[in-house]
Amino acid sequence: MAVEIIYETHATTTDNEAGISTGWLPGHLSARGRREARALGERRRSQDIAAVFSSDLYRSVETAQVAFPDGRPPIHQDARLRECDYGELNGQPSQLVAARRARHLDDPFPGGQSYRQVLAATDAFLHDLARDWDGRRILVIAHTANQWALDCLLAGTSLQDLLKAPFIWQAGWSYTLPSGWGSQPGEPFRSQHY
Repeated sequence: MAVEIIYETHATTTDNEAGISTGWLPGHLSARGRREARALGERRRSQDIAAVFSSDLYRSVETAQVAFPDGRPPIHQDARLRECDYGELNGQPSQLVAARRARHLDDPFPGGQSYRQVLAATDAFLHDLARDWDGRRILVIAHTANQWALDCLLAGTSLQDLLKAPFIWQAGWSYTLPSGWGSQPGEPFRSQHY
C-alpha cells in the first residue's frame, strides 16, 4: 500500500499581490485568494480525502478553512509544513528573496533557516504520514518550499535545480508515498503532475 498525497499551495495572499515574500509571517488571503480557496474545496471535495494537513502559518490554515468550512475532511496543522524561514528577509520584496535563494541551500538565511532544513522537516512529516495514513489519500496545503521538498524527496529532483528555477503554480500535484517510507533511504520515487 501507499499514501497518496495531493499537494496544493496556499491561495493568493495580500503579500503575494504586493510582491512580498512572507516567509514565517502569518499572511492573509486576498479577495482573489478566498475565491481560489473555495475553488480548491470544490475541486477536491469528491476525491475521498481522509484528512487535510496544512502548515500552521495563517495563510495555509485560512486556505484550508475556506476550502473546507465544515471541517470535513478533518484539518490538521503541522509546523513542519512551514515555508522556509527567511529570517531577516521575512516580509521583504520577493525579488530580493528569489535572488538569494540558491545561496541558502545549506546555509541558513540570516536569522532563519536553509532549504535543506525545510527538506528535513518535510521528510519527518512524510515519515509520520507513512506510519499513520498508509492506504489513504491525504491533501497537503503548504508553501513553495514544501512543494520543492516533495519534488526532491519523492521525485528525485535536485533541490539545487529547483531553487534556481522560478516556481510555476498549477492546480495541485500528486505524489505517491510508499509504505515503509524511510526504510530505504535515498531512493527517489515517482510523482506525477495532477
